Amino acid sequence: MAHDFVKEMVSSERGRAGTQITVMLTGGFLLITSMAASLIFAKPFYGDVVAMVAAALLGTPLVLQAVRDLWRGRTEMNELAALGFLAAFATGRYLAAGAISFFMVVSILIEYRSALGARKSIESLIRLTPTRAWKVTKEGEVEVDAKNLQAGDVVRVRPGDNIPGDGRVIAGSSTVNQASITGESMPAEKSPGVDVFGGTINLTGVLDIEITKAGADTTLGRVKELILQAEKTRPPVMRMIDRYAGWYAPTILMLAGIVLFFTRDVARSISMVVIACPCAILLSGSTAVVAALSAAARLGVLIKNVVDLEVARNITAVIFDKTGTLTTGKLTVTCLRPVEGTDEAELLTQAAAAEQNSRHPVARAVVEAAGNRDIPPAAAADEFEEAPGRGVRAVVDGREILVGRAPWLAEMGVDVSGVDVSGAEGLSVLYVTSDSAPVGWLGLEDSTRADAAAAVDDLAAAGVARVVMVTGDRWSVAKRVASQMHCTDVLAEVLPAEKLEAVAALKAEGHTVAVIGDGVNDAPALAAGHISIAMGAAGSDVAIHSASIALMNNELNRIPFLVHLSRRTTSIIRQNLMFAVGYIVVLLGLSATGFVHPVVAVILHTASAFAVIFNSARLVREGEDIENAAPQPAAPPKSAKLVGLTQAG
Repeated sequence: MAHDFVKEMVSSERGRAGTQITVMLTGGFLLITSMAASLIFAKPFYGDVVAMVAAALLGTPLVLQAVRDLWRGRTEMNELAALGFLAAFATGRYLAAGAISFFMVVSILIEYRSALGARKSIESLIRLTPTRAWKVTKEGEVEVDAKNLQAGDVVRVRPGDNIPGDGRVIAGSSTVNQASITGESMPAEKSPGVDVFGGTINLTGVLDIEITKAGADTTLGRVKELILQAEKTRPPVMRMIDRYAGWYAPTILMLAGIVLFFTRDVARSISMVVIACPCAILLSGSTAVVAALSAAARLGVLIKNVVDLEVARNITAVIFDKTGTLTTGKLTVTCLRPVEGTDEAELLTQAAAAEQNSRHPVARAVVEAAGNRDIPPAAAADEFEEAPGRGVRAVVDGREILVGRAPWLAEMGVDVSGVDVSGAEGLSVLYVTSDSAPVGWLGLEDSTRADAAAAVDDLAAAGVARVVMVTGDRWSVAKRVASQMHCTDVLAEVLPAEKLEAVAALKAEGHTVAVIGDGVNDAPALAAGHISIAMGAAGSDVAIHSASIALMNNELNRIPFLVHLSRRTTSIIRQNLMFAVGYIVVLLGLSATGFVHPVVAVILHTASAFAVIFNSARLVREGEDIENAAPQPAAPPKSAKLVGLTQAG
């Protein structure tokens, strides 16, 4: 339904623009004919008749639109333009009236092509969504409408085809271009068991895909909704202008009336009204915002509200979740230490039996380690409970198995203080107990992201004073990672509520705080920040909905890019507004003194709109330098100054 609505909206807008272009070309031809007739014939009658027809053709839609705006209680540039046209037409200046309306139509088309550019982005997204798909059935392949696909259907996608919906590969291997979703330029390898996104392009092999989400529920569908949502919002600087918009038209009319009263020159007043049409002012924010949203989306940065884009320039503190954000989130069991009388296989078997029902990265690492060692699948748990970020409890074959951190086990009444943990420095330690008796411990390790340290350094160079890493992991692990990442502060062994306290503490110090996490277990902290950024949000409903800004990939260099883009966008909007207001003030003075003819006034007015658009268009190229940049190697560990929020281990 959302797809059809957007398609209908874009089609309607395109049809209206096509009508305006036809009217503009016809009216322009008649104006040229009028000027030629004035030169050929001695009497101006013939030229005036043609000019009157051209003016009526071009000006009538302008007047009707102004009337509709006034009826709806809106005051925009159409009212002043319509008054200028009517004044020129009523005084017999048909050529001037035609020229005014002609260039106003041109200005309206410019606004359509720029301020509504986000809808063009939606249209391009619609083209990415295939309308047909090859569904695999018992009878063979059947061509169906992609919008009719449902979860559980299996489709076959050949090289060069767009994938019709989110799903999971069940057969075949290929490379897939995911740039439309994640902003990553390099194709991704896909094999059985790997997830794919609707709207991405299959490049090399044939894939059989089980559909998990189709239509508006796909990642691409949510991206469309985000762009629509962002388009409807306005930056604060433009909302401030809206508050004073009601005074603008009456003030201009009053000035034009004063000039007319003292000079008795209608042409001067017409020029003033035309020059004062706020087309450039209206385009100042919208064109810059659309260009910025386009640049951000190209790099996989989706912004729900342009208010957040403006707030990003003031960020002075950033809170990073460790696992899955500064690190890859791919944990690996690197150490097994059973207690005396128990072997490694038994330790891993019991740990995997308890963890098999959990989706936490730690649990997946334990289960994967068991599979890599050819340990048979664990028996199903009769009971299962999980304390997020702390541990799990399961009853397997009548035994109560606990897997978790020492503080949580102590709360559960199990003492593991006597277990030898020598050699665990820098590792995440999970204790395993069976019926309250220690079985041993597992050491897990998570590698840091290659570009994380460079991104943190870029944030510091941009003026971000505090970079805080928070984690529920042990202090030894947290300090090692924070040092490698060049963080200024670190908090370890924290619960979700303590993450909220860290955000509140930075706010109390007067910082503008950005919270960055994976959006799954960081939702409370994300909601507490001035800006919340979800990493790797592609395909994650929770991440997209819990954060104000969603990164469709895991490239941390997008964070300093966002700060830079915010500052550039705000600067461009201010440049546009200063130019537009100054331009109008200067030309109002020249028009009042008779130096600007009405026809020249409308040409200069159109030129100002072009100037604003071209200035805003510079934002489209922001981020080109990092779009295809190769990943940077991880920075070597160095001693970090851990201050402020840092706690004792």
